[in-house]
Amino acid sequence: MLIIDCPWCGPRQETEFGYGGQAHVAYPEDPYALDDAAWAEYLFYRDNPKGIYAERWVHSVGCRRWFNALRDTHTYDIMAVYRMGEPRPDVTSPHGPRDSELVQSTVVPGTPNGASDQAPGAAPDAATSTERTGK
Repeated sequence: MLIIDCPWCGPRQETEFGYGGQAHVAYPEDPYALDDAAWAEYLFYRDNPKGIYAERWVHSVGCRRWFNALRDTHTYDIMAVYRMGEPRPDVTSPHGPRDSELVQSTVVPGTPNGASDQAPGAAPDAATSTERTGK
């Protein structure tokens, strides 16, 4: 059983949480200007690294708040959790590069070089989007 440390409630079993997908995915700046291919890119294409991966989780059985977690996809260990709007912690994984080796990227064409830490469907903010530099 995976234990997730809710930033507000403390450690709880995975069954109390809902997975929200990749964290820091930018909402398109002008969604009406995107064609079908760009929408498909925004909706369906996500990073799939071996190593540290930023994810969104909601404590659906507890406080019902959204937060981010850095999880090692190789070991399933949760390296850090942080509240929406807080800076992403710099952690090291034995299976991937340090966060400082990540580069800025734009997830969707026509999207600002930023991402949203909001729940799905919420208004965008100016947080940072990143992707791995490796192959």
